[in-house]
Amino acid sequence: MTPTPLTGAVTAPLYGDPEATALLSEAAVAAHMVSFEVALARATEAVGLTETGSADAIAKALDGFAPDLVGLGQGTASAGVPVPALVAQLRKACGPEGQALHWGATSQDVVDTATVMALRDVLGLFAARLPALIAALKQASEDQAETVMAGRTRSQIATPITLGLRAANWAAPLISLTEELPSLREKLCRVQFGGAAGNNLAVAPHGDEIARQIAEMLGLFHDNVWHSDRNAVVLLGAWCARVAAALAKMASDLVVMGRSEAAEGKAGKGGGSSTMPQKANPVGAEAIVTLAAYINGLNPLLVTAASPLEERDGAKWALEWFALPQILIATAAALRHGQELATSLQAFPDNMARMLEANGGAVMSEAASFALAAHMPRADAQGLVKDALKIVNTRGGTLADALAEIGPKGIDWAAALDPKRAIAPSQMQAAAIFARAAPLIETSSSEEDE
Repeated sequence: MTPTPLTGAVTAPLYGDPEATALLSEAAVAAHMVSFEVALARATEAVGLTETGSADAIAKALDGFAPDLVGLGQGTASAGVPVPALVAQLRKACGPEGQALHWGATSQDVVDTATVMALRDVLGLFAARLPALIAALKQASEDQAETVMAGRTRSQIATPITLGLRAANWAAPLISLTEELPSLREKLCRVQFGGAAGNNLAVAPHGDEIARQIAEMLGLFHDNVWHSDRNAVVLLGAWCARVAAALAKMASDLVVMGRSEAAEGKAGKGGGSSTMPQKANPVGAEAIVTLAAYINGLNPLLVTAASPLEERDGAKWALEWFALPQILIATAAALRHGQELATSLQAFPDNMARMLEANGGAVMSEAASFALAAHMPRADAQGLVKDALKIVNTRGGTLADALAEIGPKGIDWAAALDPKRAIAPSQMQAAAIFARAAPLIETSSSEEDE
């Protein structure tokens, strides 16, 4: 057990993600806060509120400046936020020109803007990983396009599908979620500049112009002040939960596919047991399921934080700091595991065939009823198939043999009940799913080439 499962030395290699952790680190966010203060100094100078030349002096003094994080921690213990301590450090580094720092801003402006800069970087990480995962699932789908297996509904064998279609179905929600990323980025990655109570009173009437300039310098979007509107943060948490849910569906399917008594397929390296040499536990898939549940558990904190008191609320605002980095790191870790599973997917066709042949090929019962429906009313056809299944269950043999015995003559039951009939429609459905993914995969590939 550890208080830091996503970053601890023992557990982070499984549940954490070093890239996302670095992007969300205290040092990274503090560097973004410094960037905000420099941009603010330039903007206030541009509108004539601070002395000409002060912004250049500030930018020069702060080039390469690394805030003292211990000092920021002490300041947070005193003020509830690190910004007063940060501004003190910056003014000390800048000398007399430092008086032009932090003009008209409030602490939440600094923290929120720095946070969305870090979130933008994490969304960039997701924007790279999701298309790569979709591409891996597309390759797996194509590789297994003719691998026929028993489809299951409500945990019971239903009708034949292909493993290729199952892989495509794993990709389908991830494609939709990737398509949503640009809109999510625009809603989320907005500059925050509202001043003490959100109306920019200290810099009126220049507040909107200052915000626009800061946004341009920092590469952010500009919109209304959002001190008390946390909707975009809630949307991000919900989007991450949906990504995790899609990955957990894939992972859960792989867990049951790899059960010892079925062993229809596997993915990932597999983990050993401390006492049972025969076991290869589905560690990666299990980790995804755990991470998805963790993300779901944290999301209500973001919803609670979205109802702040009055113009600004320190208590509920802080809940985002408790939940959001963890949600993002867990999502990144789940995507990392998902990529490994997708690229290592293996099928065991002999075991799949055993499932298809179970109970005399009962998996083709629906196909049998439709074949008979050409010769008799549908209800009668279904009744005849049930009678044939009773024969199979009593005497053994196959469904095809039983139907040849009690059904109408002239039907080629070997062809009608061939599970390979599932290949063509499964391929068609998989192709339709990945047709939507083509622009996403192509865009990602071209960006990597650049």
